[in-house]
Amino acid sequence: MSLITEIGGLSYFQFNVDSQDEFSKISTLISGHLLEPYSIYVYWFFLNTWPQYCYIVKESAESPDIVGVIISKVEPHRDVRMRGYIGMLVIDPAYRGRKIATHLVKLTVDRMVQLDAVDEVMLETEVINKGALGLYESLGFVRSKRLYRYYLNTHDAYRLILPISSKSGTRIAFLPPIEGSEAMAA
Repeated sequence: MSLITEIGGLSYFQFNVDSQDEFSKISTLISGHLLEPYSIYVYWFFLNTWPQYCYIVKESAESPDIVGVIISKVEPHRDVRMRGYIGMLVIDPAYRGRKIATHLVKLTVDRMVQLDAVDEVMLETEVINKGALGLYESLGFVRSKRLYRYYLNTHDAYRLILPISSKSGTRIAFLPPIEGSEAMAA
């Protein structure tokens, strides 16, 4: 596990793909605090395919407990723009209100820009989740679409997009293919 930074007395790490213990603790944190049930294979797929976009937070470098996690990915979107996607963001309720989620989102977006030059970052959140909507909108995300009955609990979701480059606001029909996108698709 590699320490990325320390903020507010908490330690931020990149996920260690070789740590079964870390994987297990992430799974427990997510399944205990997200309403939408995800298969363990969803975590495994994200964490093993895009470990560079998966971060955990601990009370200290020596602490065994994970108090926050963000799981994300980056892929080409319709072969014309690079899109980051935040799949899961969970903070242990005892640690909320300490800006952990804000720091995790900023860290993730910065890394997406640095490593893959993303044009935008996307996510979905429940329409009724005012805390999440406030967080994301304070970071510059905008509501792009309402997704009716999106979640298994039948709640609607908003798709939120954080525009990074001018490509994000340009219609797909007017964008040239990403260089090497033919090779990425193969």
